[in-house]
This record gives sequence, structure tokens and C-alpha cells, in this order.
Amino acid sequence: QVQLVESGGGSVQAGGSLTLSCAVSGVTTGSYCMGWFRQAPGKEREAVANFDTHYANSYYADAVKGRFTISRDAAKKNTLYLQMTSLKPEDTAMYYCAADESRWACGVGPRRDFAYWGQGTQVTVSS
Repeated sequence: QVQLVESGGGSVQAGGSLTLSCAVSGVTTGSYCMGWFRQAPGKEREAVANFDTHYANSYYADAVKGRFTISRDAAKKNTLYLQMTSLKPEDTAMYYCAADESRWACGVGPRRDFAYWGQGTQVTVSS
């Protein structure tokens, strides 16, 4: 059974930084696609970034490009991070990590179909 557990959310002032973690377990393939999404109240869920664990390619939405970085723990291969800097109030949302054994279109565009999802972690940025 695949499980994803996010952590690291919290409250921060604009301009601050947070790092979200996602621990993935139960994926049977050695490589997979990992994604981060967010959903603000009253808005649709949007793709933030995704990462191909085989080629280490990453994709970022325009809204976060240059401020957010997705990475994989070198030692704990099944732990991925979303480092968020220069946070803005509009980054306030529930953030979800997702994973899928299929690496189709991973790391190259705003892929939205993932088989497995975490429970979400709240990020609040105050002005």
C-alpha cells in the first residue's frame, strides 16, 4: 500500500521560507513521478511542481518558478522536499504531495494525474 505523509507546513510572514517534506512508502518501482499541488479556499487545485526521480528532471508552475525548489533526499531516497522561499500571501494554501509509478510527462509539464496522494499540510503566509 502506497502512503505519502507530508510535513513542514506552518505560518510565515511574507518574504519568509518554509520547506515541506513528503515521505513516500510502498511504491514498487525504483523510480516514479512525484508532484506537489496546492489548493486555496474557493479555488481549484493547482499543480505547483513535479519531479522525475529517475532523471531528476523537474517542472515548476510559473507562479513559483525561481522561488520553489523540489528535491530528493540523497540518503533517504523516498523523502522529497519542496523548498519555498520569498513566500507571498498568495502562496497560502493546503499543499499536497502526490506520486505515481508512471513517469509519463513527468518533470516537463503540469501533469495532474497521480495515483497516490498525501493528506495535505497547510501553509499560511501573512503580509
